Amino acid sequence: EAVLNDRLGKKVRVKCNEDDTIGDLKKLVAAQTGTRADKIRIQKWYTIYKDHITLKDYEIHDGMGLELYYN
Repeated sequence: EAVLNDRLGKKVRVKCNEDDTIGDLKKLVAAQTGTRADKIRIQKWYTIYKDHITLKDYEIHDGMGLELYYN
């Protein structure tokens, strides 16, 4: 489960597997928030995560907080 905070008062909890890609995570977030997946940007500090890389490769673990931005 990943926790995404958009800094506008909304926190989104998403159940996902470690072999899911960032693109898959964006689709799950889009389903919960109603925002289109291509308008979502996920990052941590100044690192913007790329769509084709898996959560395991980015070392995103259960309960980890990520930043959610809308393009």
